[in-house]
Amino acid sequence: MKVTQKNADDLTLIVTLNIGKEDYTPKTKKILNDYRKNADIKGFRKGMAPISIIEKMHGRAALVDSVNALISDGLNDYINDNKLNIIGEPLPNETEQKPIDWENPADMEFVFDLALAPKIEINLSANDKIVYHEVTITKEEKAKYRTNILKQFGQLGKADEIAEEDFIIADLVQADNRIEGTYIALRSIEDKKIKKQFIGKKAGDEFEIDVNKAFVNETDRATLLKVKKEELASIEPNYTVVVKEVKRFVDPEVNQELFDKMFGAGVVNNEEEFDAKIVERMKSEYAQESDYRFMLDARDFLIEKAAIAVPEEFLKRWLFSANEGKFSMADIEKDFGLFLKDFRWQMIRQYFVKEQNMQITKEELLEQAKKIASYQFAMYGLPNVPEEQLTQYAESLLTNEKESKRIFDKVEEDMVIGYVRSVVTLDKKAISIEKLHEMTN
Repeated sequence: MKVTQKNADDLTLIVTLNIGKEDYTPKTKKILNDYRKNADIKGFRKGMAPISIIEKMHGRAALVDSVNALISDGLNDYINDNKLNIIGEPLPNETEQKPIDWENPADMEFVFDLALAPKIEINLSANDKIVYHEVTITKEEKAKYRTNILKQFGQLGKADEIAEEDFIIADLVQADNRIEGTYIALRSIEDKKIKKQFIGKKAGDEFEIDVNKAFVNETDRATLLKVKKEELASIEPNYTVVVKEVKRFVDPEVNQELFDKMFGAGVVNNEEEFDAKIVERMKSEYAQESDYRFMLDARDFLIEKAAIAVPEEFLKRWLFSANEGKFSMADIEKDFGLFLKDFRWQMIRQYFVKEQNMQITKEELLEQAKKIASYQFAMYGLPNVPEEQLTQYAESLLTNEKESKRIFDKVEEDMVIGYVRSVVTLDKKAISIEKLHEMTN
């Protein structure tokens, strides 16, 4: 087998494999003999059928298999022997590849495109400046945060009359139909006029509403009327609302029991320490958001600085081929800009990992997994999970292939961003949390 190469452009090679009859014939014969050993053909003992019959039955498949094996080995050997750092996988050339006559095999020629990974060199110093947004905590934000955090530990209590954010238990009545004890959250009512009908009403009050206008979301409306979604179209929408109970979230008492529930036993012992803990938590959360914004800004800065040229047309073809028809070329074109940005960022990350000899330890992976576990528990209202349980759940995340990769990528990205942050100059700018949210979302 002879392998030759020519450059299509700076980043794409055209590699041609010339495979002679003497290359594939021995492999084809071996495959046919393997077929023969296992062939169970009527009129012959197992494994004793004439090779001519086996060749007639499996000749083309054996030829294709042997040639494909030679192509695979030939390309891999060529890439390894020439120390080529390629992107994706070799793709059949669309212009120079000639048809192959598999029925009358002779010498064959196969032409492939190979895309080379571009060389990257990024020199960072204190002369490089990247913006870092620091959130300023105002009294208003602190008060709002305190209110919100208290609501997380509040409970539904009774109220005399309906207010803007209340919940009610009501009967919905028509002439011959009564839906008893249905639950209505006022925040789910988008129509302002209908919502106004509820405000100020008390237990025992009655009024009419059109449920189709009041509850536009069909899932909410079906739950309200205690029916299936497909039944909604046949239901008369006008109901009389009979208020039974008014419910309202009541903030918890700020006392030692609450402090222990929120922060653990004995960590906070008075309101002064409680307020200090709130500020500490706000700073921590805002710092995370600032760090996330910095990561986005640093990524954009590095992508622009590196100015990595990539073989875009080859990448589009490779994406189409690798996804085996899951996406059309139109789909790939539509999202190619985002893919290209992420692709360049991954190359930059790998450059710094190799250049700085970064090593990720099991301890670092476990620590990141514990952060994810802690966040997930907090989402379920469990902010102070015992360390042993947290570690156990984190370890289970690392055994999941998908989760483990996600955790590894996050640790690697944090490591690279940490290095960049230690070298460049941070151009610090004060910002409100609302403005930071607007920038990030």
